[in-house]
Amino acid sequence: METIPTYSLYGEFKDGARTDWVHCETIQSRSRLYNYEIQPHRHENLFQILHLGSGKADIVVDGQHGHLEGPSLITLPPMVVHGYSFRPDVEGTVLTLFQDRLPAILQAAGNIESTFRQVQFVPLAGRDAIARAIADDIASIAAEFGTREPGRLGVIEARLALVLITVHRLQRLSIASTPGVRDRARHHALRFRQLVDQDYRTHKPVEAYARRLGLTPAHLNRICREQLGDTALGMIHERLVLEAKRYLTFTSFSAKEIALALAFEDPSYFARFFKNKTGLSPLGFRALQRGPST
Repeated sequence: METIPTYSLYGEFKDGARTDWVHCETIQSRSRLYNYEIQPHRHENLFQILHLGSGKADIVVDGQHGHLEGPSLITLPPMVVHGYSFRPDVEGTVLTLFQDRLPAILQAAGNIESTFRQVQFVPLAGRDAIARAIADDIASIAAEFGTREPGRLGVIEARLALVLITVHRLQRLSIASTPGVRDRARHHALRFRQLVDQDYRTHKPVEAYARRLGLTPAHLNRICREQLGDTALGMIHERLVLEAKRYLTFTSFSAKEIALALAFEDPSYFARFFKNKTGLSPLGFRALQRGPST
């Protein structure tokens, strides 16, 4: 049965051998093997940083299409379905590391790890000094990766920390430039979204999440509306719908199999739930994604 491709690096399944906790390669070196088209896939336990030094690319992340233009950078946490269509003149680097290494890399930076639990897109055009600093850090990582010098992983870890701290600071500047956004409310919103990402298959009620966060359900709902644009229950349902869309788009699972994978006891209820949220039946959504047969 077809499933969403889960790779170590693109084109290498997750049980492939690895010797380091980090991998570094140019965008050119892998994408040209696939005619610059990286089909949608995901990584189960890997965190990725794609640095686009120059050139252009189209990107799809969980079914949402976007455009990248260098210089820019994107970070991808595990299990996000993503794919690229690069222009042949693209230049840049992809860094891949085990997700469980991230806390150690960021340990001295304080509580910034939560920033990287979501996709972060950082355009660098017009930020020349920052763009140069990131490019220098990435180049240093690539140079160390290509050697066996003593302390090479220490240098790589330090440079990675610099890149990620810079991304976090830029993200914070973006938030701070939005009037009326309060740090505490945002923290609760991001933490709630993290808990939903972990537990959405268990169908926990809003009250259970509110207790975990030390909030009342009404307060959590207010924060979600202000920070995320939906109610807490709406966010839980949105996460279930997102995973259902992934299965419908990237696998051949039947609607019943998807319902069971998402812990719906009644497949017919799942079908009604999905149609209520999207306006389409599960199979209708799949047909729309795949387009007319030829």
